[in-house]
Amino acid sequence: MRWDNLFDDLESQLEQELDAEQVDLLAEEERLRLSRLALRDRLISMTRSGEGAHEQVRLALRDGSVVTIAVGTLGRDWMVGELIGARRGSCVVPLTAIAGVLPTAGQLARSVAAESAVEPAASLSARLGLGFVLRDLCRRRAAVELSTASAERVHGTIDRVGRDHLDLAEHEPGMPRRAAAVDRIRILPLAELLLVRF
Repeated sequence: MRWDNLFDDLESQLEQELDAEQVDLLAEEERLRLSRLALRDRLISMTRSGEGAHEQVRLALRDGSVVTIAVGTLGRDWMVGELIGARRGSCVVPLTAIAGVLPTAGQLARSVAAESAVEPAASLSARLGLGFVLRDLCRRRAAVELSTASAERVHGTIDRVGRDHLDLAEHEPGMPRRAAAVDRIRILPLAELLLVRF
């Protein structure tokens, strides 16, 4: 009888150790999965509602400002959407401009869920960089307002976009880009951009 109790006790201990080892293994797999998530992946997951529509997300930018954006598309290193609140309009936000994301509880849960649907890396938007979007605004001669890391807001029209910078013809908001209306040309490193409103 004592031997039966001893063997039962040993068997119980072995099962507990195996269960603990399995729990540790699952926890390590989860940590590894989370370590592979990029900010872009989490933003895609948190801004998608069940019907494939996009939700609003609150972002803290590097200059300390907080904006709410109804996200439209996420590119390789940028997002485009509609500003919500006092400063309305379409905008582009470089992912490097984000100092923090302020998700709702539901968005936070979706952003780390194992089954969250992340766009395939081969999608067109995933391959397009910030320069492509800025070149499109340049081609369209769209008037823009640029918010910079130095807390400046400059208005104008993008004249050209280089690999790591752009030329902005500064002029009054609402005015078309005409030589007489241009106050000056500013060369701005793309790393300084926080928000492009158009």
